[in-house]
Amino acid sequence: MAVKRRVFSREFKLRIVREILAGKTQAQVAREHQINEYTLSRWCRAYRKNKDRAFPGKGWVSQTEEGRIASLERMIGRLTMENDLLKKALQKLEEEK
Repeated sequence: MAVKRRVFSREFKLRIVREILAGKTQAQVAREHQINEYTLSRWCRAYRKNKDRAFPGKGWVSQTEEGRIASLERMIGRLTMENDLLKKALQKLEEEK
């Protein structure tokens, strides 16, 4: 029998993290809300790392999208440099004729 994973909203995670930051212990919050302490640690770490962008949506999708965007931006930069190089080479060839 498969165990269904619980899904928590961004607002819920922020409320839980704020409880911990307000002074409650992780163990206390974990017991009150029946959440694993390790999960709470990850939420707190994510909040400290990216306060405004913490808990963006469906798991790691946003981070994957950010990585994909960064990769595409690097590719655009390389292609722009190659394009400029080829334009200069073509211009020199035309000048030699």
